[in-house]
Amino acid sequence: MTFLEKALGFNPKSMKLRTELIAGATTFLTMSYILAVNPAILTSTGMDKGALFTGTALAAAIATLLLAFMAKLPFAQAPSMGLNAFFAYTLCQTMGYSWQHSLAIMLIEGIVFILITFFNVREMILDSIPNNLRYAISAGIGMFIAFIGLKNAEIIVAKDATFVGLGAFTPSCILGIIAILLSGVLMAKNVKGSLFWSIIITTVIGIPLGVTVIPSSWMPFSAPQDIGPIFCKFDFSGLLNLKTVLVVFSLLLVNIFDTIGTLMGLADKTGIVEPNGNIPRVKEAMMSDAIGTTCGAMLGSSTLTTYVESASGIAEGGRSGVTAFFVGILFLVSLFLSPIFMLIPSAATSGALVMVGVLMIDSVKKINLNDITESFPAFITMITMVLCYSIADGICLGILSFVFMKVCTAKWKDLNLTLCILAVLFVLNFIIS
Repeated sequence: MTFLEKALGFNPKSMKLRTELIAGATTFLTMSYILAVNPAILTSTGMDKGALFTGTALAAAIATLLLAFMAKLPFAQAPSMGLNAFFAYTLCQTMGYSWQHSLAIMLIEGIVFILITFFNVREMILDSIPNNLRYAISAGIGMFIAFIGLKNAEIIVAKDATFVGLGAFTPSCILGIIAILLSGVLMAKNVKGSLFWSIIITTVIGIPLGVTVIPSSWMPFSAPQDIGPIFCKFDFSGLLNLKTVLVVFSLLLVNIFDTIGTLMGLADKTGIVEPNGNIPRVKEAMMSDAIGTTCGAMLGSSTLTTYVESASGIAEGGRSGVTAFFVGILFLVSLFLSPIFMLIPSAATSGALVMVGVLMIDSVKKINLNDITESFPAFITMITMVLCYSIADGICLGILSFVFMKVCTAKWKDLNLTLCILAVLFVLNFIIS
């Protein structure tokens, strides 16, 4: 108990080890859908799916174990559901970077995140972005993720006349619809690990539909998949330009908002927030995120973040780093279960993607809709993320429209130097590209 108290913040007087372990298992079950979803998203870039599974599990384990020992908090970390989409669909498909280039960008972002966390620069960047735009960025990413889920299941397809439209009722489409409805019902009934169970159940349903394909001589357990095809496959050529600088900055913005917002919400649920609003060991939590992102890039994974699903373990009574430690161990155990997760088709993960979107759209209610100079930029941020198929473009256009509206209405006090500099950089980026 002395080791647990010093290393993981476990207090035997007010905490129970059994409760902490149950909390860890609950958190893992709730967020383990990332083991299926992250490879499904990143494999669209040409990366090896088996290697991606190993990279995802290792990155989540390393980051969560770092958080357990550094911050001693009952939170878990894994590849961000917004930034894996940014990696695959914005960097690789829209902006034309190879996945090797994109991994190099992720590594750079991780290193920069370590530096700005160490020197407390993140507060300056965060403070420069208006609250309404922060809420809009979160909601926009949620809508974008949901759109990807609908697209992967062929529920939404390309149309010549209308650009997008409802797809035909193919087996994949039908399985996607089942996944979405099942996810919604399970979450409404407060089933622990509802997204995980919806993926597993839908994968089984996909067998008679011909969507889930079981290889011959399949076994549920195996040695960990080879990570060699994606390990440290960085390509730094051609990255020294303004375009890459703005991409890295966009990644930092999303990561900062996502991590701090989640940490604040989870800390409030644990009751550790101090009267002045400070969160104990928040810098350590941010640092574990930054180091985890850097390690994740080496392992072939997109940016990592603290998961809001950690709230499920907190609800079970998790209050120390023991909870996070057990989550990290379970991610390591999952390395031997890759054959199960590799069976999961993209359509089966659509329910998880759509429901993550549903949860993230919650921030819309915090946006000030009474002031058009606030609501208009927020709307532009959200809608352009989806229609431009780019998180970065949504952030750029949102900030530009905010500055434009405030300048044209002479609301100078709502602007700051950092925001104006960003607007100029974004305009230059659009001109150059």
